[in-house]
Amino acid sequence: MEGIEVIKLKGISLKVHPSWFFILIIFTRLSQIQFSRTFEGQLPIWQGWCIGFLISIALLISVVLRELGHSFMALNEGVKVSGITVVSFGGIKRVDKQCSTAMATLRVAIAGPLVNISLGMLFLIFARVGSSFNPVFVELLIRIGIINILLAVVNLLPGLPLDGGVILKSLVWHFTGSQRKGHKAANASARVFSLIVIFIGGLTFTVKGAGFLALCLIIMGWFGFTASRSQDQIMIVQQALSDLSVSEAARKRFRVLDQDQSLKRLSELGLNSSNSKENNLEEWVLLCSSGRWVGYVTSELLMDVPSEYWDQYLLANYKKPLSELPSINDCSPLWKAVLKLDSINKQRLLVFNAAGLPCGTIDKVDLAQIVLKKLGIELPQNLLEMARKNNIYPLGISLSKIVEGMVSSGLIQRTQSQRVTK
Repeated sequence: MEGIEVIKLKGISLKVHPSWFFILIIFTRLSQIQFSRTFEGQLPIWQGWCIGFLISIALLISVVLRELGHSFMALNEGVKVSGITVVSFGGIKRVDKQCSTAMATLRVAIAGPLVNISLGMLFLIFARVGSSFNPVFVELLIRIGIINILLAVVNLLPGLPLDGGVILKSLVWHFTGSQRKGHKAANASARVFSLIVIFIGGLTFTVKGAGFLALCLIIMGWFGFTASRSQDQIMIVQQALSDLSVSEAARKRFRVLDQDQSLKRLSELGLNSSNSKENNLEEWVLLCSSGRWVGYVTSELLMDVPSEYWDQYLLANYKKPLSELPSINDCSPLWKAVLKLDSINKQRLLVFNAAGLPCGTIDKVDLAQIVLKKLGIELPQNLLEMARKNNIYPLGISLSKIVEGMVSSGLIQRTQSQRVTK
């Protein structure tokens, strides 16, 4: 996510998303109103606005320090953090991988709230010690201290993507040995808390003058609920990519001819039909001899040989070894097919069975189809063909990014994925 870079620390680019400036204005106004009520008639209007602005800046700095707490702990755990973008009351970190153990994930997650708790306690202690100072200054310290305590408390709620959700996930992961079980527990917790927030928001509507607060609570709860559902869907996709094999998604999309047949027989297959051209698909014709697979040719061959010679030349003269085709074993998990398709310029992979014989092909549409079925989604044929023509995943589903997330979070061993993409 793009933002305005404000500083760079230890190689970490710190950016503020433009939307935060809207929050700055709103929070400045709210803080100004509160201070004006607390010191009614004692402060000039401009002073109230200045104090409101200072509190808003303190909020931004508190969020930044919390995210830096996460980032420095991540660096200590061997995770490279390239940047942070502050968005609303949180931040989005750009990292090269996720922590590989539950306890490392726990330490990174808890570092942020600890920063806010420490800052909050520090400001409240200063306010207590300096209670004899200017009351406006003391009130400012108290407000900043409370803001930090509230930031910590809210972020410790046990629901993803809050720090409390990550902590809950890490604890379940540690005690069960399953990262997925931890994720499920945190998602379930997020749904429960989201529904509670929506319920509280509904009750708040009955309080006179609290309509805006009630609406905010309902919106926050709804966003939390939908986010947890999205996380559940991603987990279903990850499970499918791990558990399902290539054989379950592969389709037989190649023709078979004997190598002793002429090029004319190849032309009779109609491989250069308008449908094939529209689909932008290179047709593979596998060649056999005496019951053995001996190579392959493509539809491009007919364009290189004048049609008057098609009767005279045999396919055997133009065959290429099957090893030239990008391939994958039918017992491989689907995520390997995703990685391999990303690493080549071809639209599909040739699938070999356990005996080393070709048994089908697989492309991005095949992968997306079987994964979407796990989500209960069936796509119309014309949409699938359009995606196949453009060599993309239908509906814009990014299986590549999901697999990258599985690699970075340790659900897939990085050494395995590197072997696949070589």
